[in-house]
Amino acid sequence: MNRILVVEDELAMRRGLEDALTSAGYRVLSAADGEVGLARILEEKPDLVVLDVMMPRLDGFALCRELRRLGFRSPVLFLTARGRLEDRVRGLDFGGDDYLVKPFGVDELLARVRALLRRVERAENAAPTSLRLGEVEVDFARREATRAGEPVRLSPKEFAMLQLLAEADGAVVSRERFLDVVWGVNAFPTTRTVDTHMASLRAKVEQDPENPRFLKTVHGVGYRLDLPCTTN
Repeated sequence: MNRILVVEDELAMRRGLEDALTSAGYRVLSAADGEVGLARILEEKPDLVVLDVMMPRLDGFALCRELRRLGFRSPVLFLTARGRLEDRVRGLDFGGDDYLVKPFGVDELLARVRALLRRVERAENAAPTSLRLGEVEVDFARREATRAGEPVRLSPKEFAMLQLLAEADGAVVSRERFLDVVWGVNAFPTTRTVDTHMASLRAKVEQDPENPRFLKTVHGVGYRLDLPCTTN
């Protein structure tokens, strides 16, 4: 069952959204202002956020921007009485995925929610499930790695780092991105922590860790996975 968190300060609207989404089969959580909403989202990690723009303490745009900065990747559907094009563009630029202008019908709301959740499902299905780095084979689903049939013992964070690199499909992953996704927003490591774990990971999967073939450093930014390695 997908979990949806509604952040809406207007009581009648919030209860209406809760009732509509619950009747549609979703598990619904809620918050009455932006600051509480931020805390609940980071704690609960919902599958989708329905977010009002105009709220006390922390408005929807600022809340969405902070969520994206912290690495929260679930879709955000903005609700607002502002129908101007520039407001919609601003919401999307701050990391929103869709924009619904009040007043709206329940059918339209549910259709937008279904579309956003389908998009996430397609993206997850397209994510690599395995990776080959020379003689090393990594199975992300089983959380197993082998070299010529012999086990290679990777830590959970090393698996997570490899998976993030594989999902980036050759693009650079910044040290800050590693910290947000692998260590999480409630941890307080430094970028040096990323470098230390990368050195350990290279020692386990690279034939020559001092001159890595696959796990490349992008100086001043982070790391990338250098193909040809194969993903499935």
